[in-house]
Amino acid sequence: MVDRSEPGPAEAAVRRALRRAAAGRALDVDEASALLSARGTALTELLDVAGAIRDAGLRDAGRPGVVTYSKKVFVPLTRLCRDRCHYCTFATVPHRLPAAFLDRDEVLAIARAGAAQGCKEALFTLGDRPEERWPAARQWLDERGYESTLDYLRACAVAVLEETGLLPHLNPGVLSWSELQRLKPVAPSMGMMLETTATRLWSEPGGPHYGSPDKEPAVRLRVLDDAGRVGVPFTTGILIGIGETPAERVDAIFAIRRAHREYGHLQEVIVQNFRAKPDTAMRGMPDAELHDLAATVAVARLLLGPKARIQAPPNLIAGEYDLLLRAGIDDWGGVSPVTPDHVNPERPWPQLDELAERTAAAGFVLRERLTVYPEYVRAGEPWLDPRLLPHVTALAEPSTGLAVESARPVGRPWQEPDETFGGRTDLHVDIDRTGRTEDRRGDFDHVYGDWSEVAAKVAVPPAGPAGRSVAAGAGDADLRAGLRLAAENPAALLEPRHADAAMALFGADGPALDELCRRADDLRRDAVGDDVTYVVNRNINFSNVCYVGCRFCAFAQRERDADAYRLSVEQVADRAQEAWEAGAGEVCIQGGIDPKLPVTIYADLVRAIKARVPRMHVHAFSPMEIVTAAAKAGVPVKEWLTGLREAGLDTIPGTAAEILDDEVRWVLTKGKLPTAAWVEVVSTAHELGIRSSSTMMYGHVDHPGQWLAHFRVLAGVQDRTGGFTEFVALPFVHTNAPIYLAGIARPGPTWRENRVVHAMARVLLHGRIDNIQCSWVKLGDEGTVEMLRSGCNDLGGTLMEETISRMAGSGNGSARTEEQLRAIATAAGRPARRRTTAYGHVSA
Repeated sequence: MVDRSEPGPAEAAVRRALRRAAAGRALDVDEASALLSARGTALTELLDVAGAIRDAGLRDAGRPGVVTYSKKVFVPLTRLCRDRCHYCTFATVPHRLPAAFLDRDEVLAIARAGAAQGCKEALFTLGDRPEERWPAARQWLDERGYESTLDYLRACAVAVLEETGLLPHLNPGVLSWSELQRLKPVAPSMGMMLETTATRLWSEPGGPHYGSPDKEPAVRLRVLDDAGRVGVPFTTGILIGIGETPAERVDAIFAIRRAHREYGHLQEVIVQNFRAKPDTAMRGMPDAELHDLAATVAVARLLLGPKARIQAPPNLIAGEYDLLLRAGIDDWGGVSPVTPDHVNPERPWPQLDELAERTAAAGFVLRERLTVYPEYVRAGEPWLDPRLLPHVTALAEPSTGLAVESARPVGRPWQEPDETFGGRTDLHVDIDRTGRTEDRRGDFDHVYGDWSEVAAKVAVPPAGPAGRSVAAGAGDADLRAGLRLAAENPAALLEPRHADAAMALFGADGPALDELCRRADDLRRDAVGDDVTYVVNRNINFSNVCYVGCRFCAFAQRERDADAYRLSVEQVADRAQEAWEAGAGEVCIQGGIDPKLPVTIYADLVRAIKARVPRMHVHAFSPMEIVTAAAKAGVPVKEWLTGLREAGLDTIPGTAAEILDDEVRWVLTKGKLPTAAWVEVVSTAHELGIRSSSTMMYGHVDHPGQWLAHFRVLAGVQDRTGGFTEFVALPFVHTNAPIYLAGIARPGPTWRENRVVHAMARVLLHGRIDNIQCSWVKLGDEGTVEMLRSGCNDLGGTLMEETISRMAGSGNGSARTEEQLRAIATAAGRPARRRTTAYGHVSA
């Protein structure tokens, strides 16, 4: 490995950084890096400042002077791994193991032994995706009917919960957003060490992570973010002394801080020192020096602040308990009276009595916590799945969230909570009479993350023709080329070679915009004729309880908010029957991601509607609802959708798309499914014969380059599946949207942007998606008429009730009669025709 050591900072730089730290000033990377070299009296001063910050945080948390630990068992589910970390002795090869995995009985034996000793945590540690490297791992899983290591891990976690009552903490390595969704219901907490953000330690031959695909820093940073998006209480940390520079070490701490500020999910940060092990490629590297560890802990405390929970493993510090406590830790991590530390087997954990004595000698009280930290225990939802709450609350002090030390875990059913329905179930009517109770939900200030971090992620539109309005005759060659392609070969505008022309059209204004809209309307006439279509339908939002934290959404409520409600299956079926009797042929069913609704409710709703009104078309469940329900059920999306189809589901709405560009998506939605997951759900639905609409919500923190990317994604799906029935452009309604109230989003699209997006939808999707719909709810009648002159051919539905846009502040009502929709078409100079959901004709 190349030596990247740097000369130490001058003493003056250390003294200056210390003064700023003592004064409570924010430190930059250079100042924090300088403090890592503090030794002697400078180190003493650094530890004093860090310790005082820690003490203030413990006082604010209501547990002054309390240092915590978790009493656990270590479950090494598999020691096989696809990575090749040069310092690791945990990972090994198949012939050195009796079996590729511990079997279920072995896992339970470890957990039962821990429960008998009063342990409350089952720490599952395992290698990353060993079946992708080792045939023995693949064979073991196949023989037992598991698709992956993560499937087996999930099953073992459920078994531990149900048969022993220990609380699983899962460390399976790199996880995707979807995988985190699948594992969250079976574990109160999870973790993955960031280790370092130094990419060179992964990419360069000889580096400690070279040849290890899961150790790429960008991948691991994405996991930190995804864990926050899913709402998992998460443990992470850094590993020091593996060849990183001081600046690289500090950069990793800043990265952890950034993730926690945005999502609030990092329950603890571990600062771990490298200890060389025999029989590894790094056996000759010197151990990280303990004063270096203490300085790093202190700097982490300065950067992460008083609320952070910072840990140093007590079996790796050579008895220097007092030094690390002075440095600002407030947790010793997991300690087991039953199992060894399988990652560092040569360094046993201290006895709990000794740990308590050494902690007391430094002036602190040692208290047991659970695997999930007290702050998250006391908060409950959305951090803890309802199926885990009985297991957690049985072991936790209600007042502190710490462990009841005398409690002994007992196995409990892992099951759905009892169903509770009610709340403001008449909101669909009252929203047009009395409106919402408040303009924002009760947890506005923290559920969406640190707004300053969110604002910093808003992308600046790229320079180019879409960044300015372009009028015809202005001499813009790209604009002229775009208008020519719009008339002669519109689909070509999605090709990368014509990106400049497409972007110029997105910037069109004045006569150029008028010309674009005329050409879009010509394409509409060629594709579908002059009929303006609509469907007679009813929207039914069966719950508005949701904890995903989408920053644009004004519909979602906490369970205890005044406007929150849940409809029962019977109430939904009643509304469907009312709709049928009023002449509707479709019900559109969507709801919040409500943690207390059982996963069975989706199929139950469909079956109940079909039983009550067999000929009603059920258009139900967004891709977000589908992917989260499948994850909770522990089944693949295809299996979940197949079950819904068998229950009677006809089509699905292509909502939850917003902008299919993850750069803007994570700013806008926080925790909603990523683009790849959205594409997977709709593509799978199409392959199963379940067609869908497609949508785009625009006019918030987006820009035209992202619109173009979105249309490319839709076109790609349609080319593969042909399953989209329509495209619906959805202007952002800003009035009560959290991201607007926080001063980050703009107040919806401009009139020019509305015309451009609808016209460009017709142009870019020509030959792929024939039906372009405009939303009268969001545009109003006059706006809708103009969109019908700009390439649109469909008005959507009568709706009968509409709560989502109205909660956001739309002023265009919740329902339209057929006569009113026909009047809109007449105003546009076109005939109107009722259609089916899939755009078939409805006989008079």
